Amino acid sequence: MKRLVIVRHAKAVHTGYDRDFNRELAERGISDASLVAMELKQLDIIPDYILSSSATRAITTARLYANDLGVSKQLIEEKKELYFDFTTQDFIDMIQSAPEKTQTLFVFGHNPYVHFMSSNLTYNFDGHMPTASTVVIDFEIDSWKELEARSGMVKHHLYPSRLR
Repeated sequence: MKRLVIVRHAKAVHTGYDRDFNRELAERGISDASLVAMELKQLDIIPDYILSSSATRAITTARLYANDLGVSKQLIEEKKELYFDFTTQDFIDMIQSAPEKTQTLFVFGHNPYVHFMSSNLTYNFDGHMPTASTVVIDFEIDSWKELEARSGMVKHHLYPSRLR
């Protein structure tokens, strides 16, 4: 079994869209990220590898999760492409290139894309993706190269308002 965890970045400050790539997390975003990460820790969902958009709010969220989950920030690989929209196949191709030893892969990105991927990769996702949403998807596969659309099962869908 392989596990993919798709995370929407935590709440960011509101600034003009001319600075969108560099928007930082709001104080609430920092606390929300920690709240969700600590729930993942209680569920023993710990990443072996992390891919993140290099936009400030996403990479900061990834680093906060890594810290709270007790894993090295060196597990994080920045992917500028995650800031832009991929097709489902582009996303699958990226996941299929993850190191094979990776059992649990976290991906940090942006809406609406993370919502589309959570829906397109599973047969049972019907939620929404507020900031810091985290969707845990299990695949009955032995290799990331076997990953296909609509083949995953949502095991958990966590977000701050559900945990408060």
